[in-house]
Amino acid sequence: MSRVSAVRFSHFLPSLLLLLAGLSAAYLKDLNVFFTSLFNVLPTLVLLLGGAYCAVYRRQRELFLMITVYIVYFLLDTQTDFYRDNGRVRADAAVVFHLCCLLLPLLFSIYALWQEKTHLFRDFIARCAVLLALGSVALALEQRYPQGLLDWLAEIRWPMLHGTWMSLIQLAYPMFLVGFVTLAAQYWYQPRPMHAAQLVGVLGLFWMLPQTFILPFTLNIMCSQVMLMIAAGVAHEAYQMAFRDELTGLPGRRALNERMQRLGRNYVLAMTDVDHFKRFNDTHGHDVGDQVLRLVASKLSKVNGGGRAYRYGGEEFAVVFAGKTLDECMPHLEEIREIVAHYDIKLRNADRPNDDQQGRQRRADSGASSVSVTVSIGVAERQAEQRTPEEVLKSADQALYAAKGAGRNCVVAAGQNRRGAVRMERAAG
Repeated sequence: MSRVSAVRFSHFLPSLLLLLAGLSAAYLKDLNVFFTSLFNVLPTLVLLLGGAYCAVYRRQRELFLMITVYIVYFLLDTQTDFYRDNGRVRADAAVVFHLCCLLLPLLFSIYALWQEKTHLFRDFIARCAVLLALGSVALALEQRYPQGLLDWLAEIRWPMLHGTWMSLIQLAYPMFLVGFVTLAAQYWYQPRPMHAAQLVGVLGLFWMLPQTFILPFTLNIMCSQVMLMIAAGVAHEAYQMAFRDELTGLPGRRALNERMQRLGRNYVLAMTDVDHFKRFNDTHGHDVGDQVLRLVASKLSKVNGGGRAYRYGGEEFAVVFAGKTLDECMPHLEEIREIVAHYDIKLRNADRPNDDQQGRQRRADSGASSVSVTVSIGVAERQAEQRTPEEVLKSADQALYAAKGAGRNCVVAAGQNRRGAVRMERAAG
């Protein structure tokens, strides 16, 4: 599966919705006592719930991302409370704010790129050591050299790149830019919901900092939203692991079971099996076998007629047609069978290039060997005497065995004899 096809808008959707909700809430005025109290406790509540969620699932990277955001929230919230109560900022407000603007994107990017290791306890200690080291250095500098540090942080090093719109210290902008680019590269090479959440989270933090002392609850709201993005990313990935097949990208068997419980009175179920799949694995290896499964899955995912394909298990796939009749579905299944049968898989060499386009060109120039794939399909329509979708699926499975007995590479409907299946396959060929 190419990287472009693995990139999905659904990876970004929960985080973008949370970001938009945070932006909208930050601009609200004249909040009543309930919302004021809620926004005051929201970051701590999100950290406790989201942190416990990450700890249960042993997601240390996400846990430390939340802790990093919360520490910055705590430091800046102390400053904003003093500002609201006294009408002026504290003496160390500028140094603390500039250090947070500089270290937040740095720590957020480090933990976002830091994958979990096998030894969780050692990994936990290493993450704590990084947080403690950077925090101790920042605290020591803030305590001993406030004016000198403030002058160094506030210095404009690249006058040509500085604009009047910049409300953060100049060093913060390249730090955020480097963080955003590296996280974008991480998502490009590993398109995952968590990597998308981290990317959107950086944007939220970048917008939040200049508004900290301007909009009353910007800090509380956006820090909470970013932590919620991380927790939502963990939940999204947990859902994908449970309901989506990693190899083919199709919904898995658990998703099929849930879908079947929501079917109405009229529907058609089809079972598809790759012919002689064991021979592919024994002859060409499991890599080619995976190629075959991905090919069949990609074709089934494009079935017409309103069908939805699922990975049932092994080399078997299921297709669900809701609100359809057998006569409406048979031409679409036959079309898929034909497409698969006429597609030749080019066998990849062990030294193939990483770029897909170069790989296709090399295989075309070298006359690489190819293999053909066929599938057998059994299909059943829900009948009045069938009370559950499981009974219909069993009928489709029996029709699949009939298709294999009819010589494979054909579509057989439940109750159709083998001779009729052979005639159908030959007529289509």
